[in-house]
Amino acid sequence: MIIAVDGPTASGKGTIARALAAHFGLPHLDTGLLYRAVGYQVGLDGGNPDEAADALAACAFPDALLENSELRSEATGGLASRVSIHPAVRQALYERQRQFALQPGGAVLDGRDIGTVIAPEAEVKLFVTASVEARAERRFREMQAQGRAATLAEIAEDLRRRDERDRTRATAPLVAALDAVQLDTSSLSPDQAVAEAIRIVEQKPNHHA
Repeated sequence: MIIAVDGPTASGKGTIARALAAHFGLPHLDTGLLYRAVGYQVGLDGGNPDEAADALAACAFPDALLENSELRSEATGGLASRVSIHPAVRQALYERQRQFALQPGGAVLDGRDIGTVIAPEAEVKLFVTASVEARAERRFREMQAQGRAATLAEIAEDLRRRDERDRTRATAPLVAALDAVQLDTSSLSPDQAVAEAIRIVEQKPNHHA
């Protein structure tokens, strides 16, 4: 069983995807981490994330980079959004994600284009969303806990910019698959959101986990 979990930054899709993977005993891939690694590598290389050639060169990042905690930072998230608009970057990472999705037994993948591009054949597709205000509040609390400085207004503005880039890019824009189930987590706790996601998966007619 392939489960595709898509949605914007800080919607809760990562938490939901990890919980679904644990609940159903499936491997999980946070595909956004691949783009964060490319964005971070561009910085290490002294390149420009808005230049397609620099971003493509950074796709050769070492696997060990995926363990770097800096990939979770707001700054790296902004770089990831910028490198992800390049079609050549998306193509370079496409095969990596496809192989993960098609492994025997299935998998859970979360990102921006899993249900539309990476695994359109997924048995279950979730599109997780939340208001900008709710997402900014979550990210603000996360950053406070990590000791990172940022204001709520700055975070909200950054999320709006990222949403705009992700929705309007020419290649694989952030959009819900036609057969995706929408899950708005604005007023849900993490536990409630996970419980609802599990319920959605389990009521699918072809669910066989």
